[in-house]
Amino acid sequence: MKYFLIAGEPSGDQLGASLMSGLIHLDPDAAFSGIGGQAMQQHGLESLFAMDELSLMGIWEILPKYRHLKRRIAETAQAVIDAKPDVLITIDSPDFCLRVARLVRAVRPDLRTVHYVAPSVWAWRPKRAVKMAKVIDHVLAILPFEPPLMQAAGMTCDFVGHPVATSDVADTDEATLFRNAHGIAHDAPVVLCLPGSRRSEVARLAGRFDEALMRLRDRVPEIRVVLPTVPGVSTMVREMTRRWPTAPIVIEETDEKRAAFAAADLALAASGTVSLELAANRIPMVIGYDMAPLSRLIVGALLRTDTVTLVNLVSETRVVPEFLGRNCQPGPIAEALQDALEDGTTRMSQIEAMDLTMDRLGKGGEAPGLRAARSVIAAITEPR
Repeated sequence: MKYFLIAGEPSGDQLGASLMSGLIHLDPDAAFSGIGGQAMQQHGLESLFAMDELSLMGIWEILPKYRHLKRRIAETAQAVIDAKPDVLITIDSPDFCLRVARLVRAVRPDLRTVHYVAPSVWAWRPKRAVKMAKVIDHVLAILPFEPPLMQAAGMTCDFVGHPVATSDVADTDEATLFRNAHGIAHDAPVVLCLPGSRRSEVARLAGRFDEALMRLRDRVPEIRVVLPTVPGVSTMVREMTRRWPTAPIVIEETDEKRAAFAAADLALAASGTVSLELAANRIPMVIGYDMAPLSRLIVGALLRTDTVTLVNLVSETRVVPEFLGRNCQPGPIAEALQDALEDGTTRMSQIEAMDLTMDRLGKGGEAPGLRAARSVIAAITEPR
């Protein structure tokens, strides 16, 4: 079968690559086209254009590039129509992907459509699912509480597990090698700084995160800060951190990032999927996030939950501290970091919630990419 896939950011690229691997396993004659990053390209996708063009978030961030994105939406929709695939699979990035799906459906109403990653209607804008159902037939959910919400809106939906729950994590030997390679003493606390994978996120959060970490280092001088980054923002991160008084160790290579997570004692991270990666490695964390003023105002008015941190949501606890919007300030963040580093009860509460989260996300089960592939094939072969 022919599959047209669209991913718009690094996390979607990883999901797409795992899905493609599963599809190849179940359908050896699978042919792929669409938009994706390096991970999807390694599985045979020739991207229509660079995925980085779509890695934007927030109304204020999108507005300056709206006309360009609108052209890309039309271009992508036409590419889908011309490719004549058996299914269109859109992966996260709903602002772009669902607009493409809408244009395609107007010309090809018979084409099956699948969306990977349910919209967070549990958090804000619940009517998004109803609107999505007009152009999407089937949803692949990565959180266990999402299928009923999608089904209620008129789409079929399967929980396929979250990739992070079955991903390999580095062991203590790799952690020791990482410390040795970077001259980090065996008893020095390693703190991960994770200000996001989008340029807009890094630009908005990095300075505040640096200030919070400087304050933490004033209290715990022996800490070493490690900043894992991704190709789309690595140049920006390296240039920015040269001016940081905290002088973090910036790493980009995948295996080294795995080892850094194994070596870490604490993390300061932007809100998002990275909290689950930290949970898989049992790293206590503090979450911070902010948007441009207009985006912050709109999202704040529509928010329907008291937490946006996935560990808190999946574990049904509130043990991971988060500082959002105007509350994303260095002083309170530094206090929470010190507590998460030094208070044994705080650390254990987080670790217990992380373990529960991983169990609920499918730890020990079949690979999510393969589960997702089975769900896609079932969805497009069953009669309407």
